[in-house]
Amino acid sequence: MSNLTQPSQTDTLNQFSTPELAQALAGRLSISPKDWHRLKANRKAQASQQVASALVFLLKGQPEEALPRLRQATAWLDRSISAPPCPTHGHHQQSR
Repeated sequence: MSNLTQPSQTDTLNQFSTPELAQALAGRLSISPKDWHRLKANRKAQASQQVASALVFLLKGQPEEALPRLRQATAWLDRSISAPPCPTHGHHQQSR
C-alpha cells in the first residue's frame, strides 16, 4: 500500500519566488473600486494595502517607491490621515 500525501503548505509556497508571493499578497489586500466606499475609513485595510505595496517595491529593488507607501501606512495607523471624500458624492460647485 503506498502512502500518498498532500503537498505541505510550505512546499506549495516554495514554488513561488518571494516577489511573486509579495505580489499575490498585495493583490489580496488591495481595495477594489467596488469595496472602496465600504473600506475607505478602515485603517487596518488601508494600512495593509500600503504595506503590501511597499513590500513589492522593496523586493523589486525600488526602495524610493516603498518609502512613501510605508509613510502612508503609518499615517493611517497613527490617524494622521483619513480618506478623502468620494468625488461623486462631494459637494459640487454650481456653475454661474
